[in-house]
Amino acid sequence: MHSQLSCPGTMMLELQDHVSQLEEWTEGKGLIVRGDAGTFCSGSDLNAVRAISDPQEGMKMCMFMQNVLTRLLRLPLISVALVEGRALGGGAELTTSCDFRLMTVGSEIRFVHKHMGLVPGWGGAARLVRIVGSQNALKLLAGAQKVDPAYAEQIGLSDGVVGPQEGEAAEAGVALGEAEQWLSSFTRGPASVIQAVKKVVLSGRELPLEDALRTERDVFGTVWGGPANLDALARKSKHK
Repeated sequence: MHSQLSCPGTMMLELQDHVSQLEEWTEGKGLIVRGDAGTFCSGSDLNAVRAISDPQEGMKMCMFMQNVLTRLLRLPLISVALVEGRALGGGAELTTSCDFRLMTVGSEIRFVHKHMGLVPGWGGAARLVRIVGSQNALKLLAGAQKVDPAYAEQIGLSDGVVGPQEGEAAEAGVALGEAEQWLSSFTRGPASVIQAVKKVVLSGRELPLEDALRTERDVFGTVWGGPANLDALARKSKHK
């Protein structure tokens, strides 16, 4: 499934609605998040955010978006952000709430918060440190560096480039099709197993070791002897 978002102030409410729907998607396995009209999410579109000058209102917005993006990351789906065009400010933070990121030629991710006299507030800094490490995260935030596809791959922010390559004619839908194909290699198989994989990875990333081990045992118990496990045993499949 792919979720397409516009990115004015209404994006926040749209995103919450999408996440709420996805939380009820019991048979889901994968998700592609992409922007509208060739732009993932540009900070210049977030005029509603800029209009919030009162600290209390700003904190409410911050808490709202932290909650929504945390829920997005914790979905039992394998998610990928397809970055076409620019992902700036809050858009850059949104990319970090997906499991993976794919970029198109000429696209960029940029944490421009410093230029607005801010720091990330939607959880983007904490997630960025876990993705690229503290040293690279400090460079991206303190330098407000423009991250192109090559640099993003170098530091582990991007998992690859999709769509037309340098010098090739742009064709509508090519990047999305390649992103779907890329994601399919991780979502092949029963939904129960894919969701279980995501859950144990989440617990390992977020919980203390003892709690993560307990969660892993619990999730293991939901698939051991389940339809996919029994089917594999019946076929006498071998590990490959």
